[in-house]
Amino acid sequence: MTGKKRLSPDDIIHSFQEKLMDGVKETRVERFTNGSKKTPLTSIWLRIDKDMLKEAVQHLMTLEPYPHFAVSSGYDLDDHIDLVYHFSIYYGERGREISINITVELPKSNPVIETITDLIPGSLISEQEKQEMLGVTIRGIPKDKRVFIADDFPKDIYPWRHDETGPKKMVRNLHKVKP
Repeated sequence: MTGKKRLSPDDIIHSFQEKLMDGVKETRVERFTNGSKKTPLTSIWLRIDKDMLKEAVQHLMTLEPYPHFAVSSGYDLDDHIDLVYHFSIYYGERGREISINITVELPKSNPVIETITDLIPGSLISEQEKQEMLGVTIRGIPKDKRVFIADDFPKDIYPWRHDETGPKKMVRNLHKVKP
């Protein structure tokens, strides 16, 4: 990060709270060490309102113009779906990198969110995966096609879901079949 003051994890959280105000629902900082050299690692976790995801990513880009996007992960949590966007700043600076994880909650009744590919082009494959595996609709995604599952796989079944839209009805219980 050239020419800008390096922010502490608490300063980063405070900056998101100032920018997003009530849109920040929950925050936490995790600190631990890794490896034989006990390299310090810091992770910031932010839970924000789903409608503020783009604004949060834009704000992250004011802290570091090119934050490193690793991946997004998604979880079926019974009544809703959590999407977690995993970024880091000060990337590649041993012992100084900070992981920033932005979580949004999507109701299963309407699991829709805006794409961030216009800000972070490398997020495309992760967004496609969430559509296919969790049934999330990514509004504005530039390439809306299947990548991970076959085109002939049923359109209303999502492999990572645990509810009626999950693959349970497709899976055979071989242990229950008599020889």
